[in-house]
Order: sequence, then C-alpha cells, then structure tokens
Amino acid sequence: MPVISERFDDLGLDDPSKTYRLGIMGGTFDPIHMGHLVCAEQARDALKLDGILFIPAGNPVFKKHQKVTDAAHRVAMCKAATADNPYFDVSSIEADRAGDTYTVDTLRAMRDHFPDNVKLYFIAGADAIATLPQWRDARELSKLASFVGLNRPRSANLRSPSINQSLREAGFRTLFVEAPLFELSSSDIRKRILADRSVRYLIPPAVLEYISSIGLYGD
Repeated sequence: MPVISERFDDLGLDDPSKTYRLGIMGGTFDPIHMGHLVCAEQARDALKLDGILFIPAGNPVFKKHQKVTDAAHRVAMCKAATADNPYFDVSSIEADRAGDTYTVDTLRAMRDHFPDNVKLYFIAGADAIATLPQWRDARELSKLASFVGLNRPRSANLRSPSINQSLREAGFRTLFVEAPLFELSSSDIRKRILADRSVRYLIPPAVLEYISSIGLYGD
C-alpha cells in the first residue's frame, strides 16, 4: 500500500479500540502562507485533531485557466512550512495523481488507506463548504468525511439556517471553526514577491528561503 503520510501513515493501528481524528487541508498552496497554518492550528485545537495533512492540489479543476506553479514546488513549500509542527504533515497524493484533481478521489483513497477508527475531517473555507452539494459525486463525498468550515471575515457563515439546511439535505456532516480575523491570499503574496515587496511574517521563513533559492514568482 502506498505511503500517504510519512508522519501519520500508521494512525489508528496501535490501538484499534481508540478513535483518532485526522484533519485534511486541501488547497493550491501557491504559496502556502501563515493564514493557512494559523487556520489549520485553530481547527486542530478546536476539534482536538490528532494531526492535519496538508494536501496540495495536483491539477485543480477550478484553476484550469490559471497559471499554477508546478506541484512539486508547492509540495516542497508545504513541507518546509510544516516541518516544525509535530501535528502537521504533507501528502503528495494529489500531486502524484494524473489528470484533474477532485476531492472525492482523494477522500476515497484516504478512506481506503486508514482503518475505520480513524475519522476524517476535511477542512476548507466556509465559502467552499457552503457549495459542497455542487461538488463532484456529492452524495458519495458526504459519506467519506466530516466537513469543517473556517468562518473568516466576509465568508459564508455556516450558522446560516439556509446553508445548514442545504448541507443537511445533501447528507453532509458539517462543523465550523472561527478563524482569526485577518486575511491573506496566495495571489497577493505572489504579487508582492514579483514587485520586490516584503512578505516577512506573511509566509514562514523556510518558505521564503525556498522561493528565493529557486526564483519562484519572479519575472
């Protein structure tokens, strides 16, 4: 069986009678930034997760018409960003997969890999969670994991009765976590780097070192 996570690959095997909670944080991560890490840590703490896997998208369908940095670089940046947190790890499961990237395929692979006593929690922004009924193979998707929405400024609020009803009717088990009141975007960070502006404290130093060493996001 292929390795999905170097740090958490054997999660659940030590004690089959115990329930484990594994968070899954997908995204393009082009580049990964402090907002991603802070939100992941808030979700881990709030939901008492045993670990969180960052899974950089390989060929994200929703960005087909945009230029996306090679997946190998995005995986490497995620590894650099998470190396010092024992609760975080990175999986290249999507980056290694040919063709378009769909969340349902990733969660199928995760569910097949981990024993039943490992519960999966897919973490995304509240805006994305609100659209789950429109995702590929939504009915199957709803059975593979619980879904965690990060409530951020100006995002859809999962407390909304209409959003909750839509998700429940589609079979989704949803939770929400209040995210810190600041916003960062990878696109803004890329623009700053291109303009030779400071990104200190916006991305981890190890990520900045990686970007600088190979000249990512330059001319």
